[in-house]
Amino acid sequence: MPRAKPGYTMRVPTKRTKGLTYAQSGVDIEAGDRMVGMIEQHMRRTYGPRVLGQHGAFAGCMRLDFNEKLFKRNYRDPVLVGCTDGVGTKVKLAAQLKVYDTIGQDLVAMSVNDLIVQGAEPLFFLDYLAVHKLSPAVGAGIVKGVADGCVLAGCALLGGETAEMADVYAPGDFDLAGFAVGACEMNRLITGSRAEVGDVILGLASSGIHSNGYSLVRAIVKKAKLDLGRVYPPLNDSRTLGEVLLTPTRIYSKSVVAVLRRYSVKQVVTAMSHITGGGLPGNVPRTLGSHLNAKIRSKAWRVPAVFKFLQAKGRVSDGEMLKVFNLGVGYVMVVKPFFAESVLNQLRRLGEDAFVLGKVTKGTGRVLMT
Repeated sequence: MPRAKPGYTMRVPTKRTKGLTYAQSGVDIEAGDRMVGMIEQHMRRTYGPRVLGQHGAFAGCMRLDFNEKLFKRNYRDPVLVGCTDGVGTKVKLAAQLKVYDTIGQDLVAMSVNDLIVQGAEPLFFLDYLAVHKLSPAVGAGIVKGVADGCVLAGCALLGGETAEMADVYAPGDFDLAGFAVGACEMNRLITGSRAEVGDVILGLASSGIHSNGYSLVRAIVKKAKLDLGRVYPPLNDSRTLGEVLLTPTRIYSKSVVAVLRRYSVKQVVTAMSHITGGGLPGNVPRTLGSHLNAKIRSKAWRVPAVFKFLQAKGRVSDGEMLKVFNLGVGYVMVVKPFFAESVLNQLRRLGEDAFVLGKVTKGTGRVLMT
């Protein structure tokens, strides 16, 4: 029998009590502890020399700067940049298909791709996972996807939170949210204020639908009675429809940051946009300003088959498709005309499918499709 400390009394129960437990109310602490142990390896592979602290601590720590030679750059006048987002109803599709190891990349992409629009370098990411009932294996699979995304983004997964809420979520349902923090030199911050008439608009291809418009996607699947487990020839893909729809969002940070670092003095990139909900018309003007238009050639790129397939099956208008989806353009960079060809070639060498979309013209803050 354990011995009590001097000055204290110890009450030892003589029989098993029949009171309620936390697990009976829907929260399994032991399952959470098992998951924490399972995800440590995934978190650690995202760590770089700036990460401090230990796994399982109450908060993650990262040094903004240090003077070791292996560090690529030292900030002189740093600005912290933060973004937060979720995955939307794409999580419903992942839950339905029981595919959990890719949705985490979508989560990282949605924040990190926003963050680099301002010219920032991603530093770290934290996630929030809410479930009906925690399965450590499922949770670890989701976090593996988050870690995969962080590796692709070049940032550290410092920590996160998992919540069991049986009264809020139906069995099998879950939701994901997260946020990213990055840094940028004050004089290198990109706000779009330097964009001018004549600047060239470059597009970077998306990997598919990314993580916007899935309420419409799921409505089309339901109304057209599509089989998620079937391979449809019009998709020009050997994967099933479900696998195509769950293609993770492309992460552009390493390519974009590499291009920005190439020009340490000249302000070559004048504006950028992450093409999410609202498509090209809703996102490009956000960084160009109300005195400029983006004149974009609709034949400058090839629209992926998945969009044409969904449009046909749902009988969706061209205008609605352009307003809801990225249609194959996931990211936009606006650059000075003299450097356009060089930046385009750099992006291609970095693995991006990049192309000239159009030019900046005088206007009223609109996208003009030609």
